[in-house]
Amino acid sequence: MSIVIDESALENMQMLLGEQFEDTVHFCCSEFERLESELMLNLNQDQEAAIRHAHSLKSNAAQFGAASLSELAKAIEHALIHGEADIVDDSIAKLAAQVAGSKAKLQQWLEVHS
Repeated sequence: MSIVIDESALENMQMLLGEQFEDTVHFCCSEFERLESELMLNLNQDQEAAIRHAHSLKSNAAQFGAASLSELAKAIEHALIHGEADIVDDSIAKLAAQVAGSKAKLQQWLEVHS
C-alpha cells in the first residue's frame, strides 16, 4: 500500500492555522504514533478502546492529508466493529509502515512549503 498525502488538505490547514501550522503538523505526527501504539495495546484487550483509537487515527490523518493512513485506519475501525479478524490482521500488518511513511511525507512537505 503506497503512502498518499492529500496536499490540498495540507494547504487548507496551513491557511487556517497560519504560523501555528508547522508545530501542529509535528504534534499531529506524534499523535499518529501515539494512536497507533494505543490501538496495538488495546487490540486484543479492549475492543471499544481499539475502535476508538482507530477512529481517532482515521480522523487525525484525514484532517492533515494523510489519505492512505486514514483509509487504513478506517478499514481497521470497520473490521473491528464487524468482527472481521482477517481484515484486522491484514490491515494491522500495514499500519506501522503507513504511520512512518505518512510522517516522513508530511515532514518532507513541510520542508518544501515552510
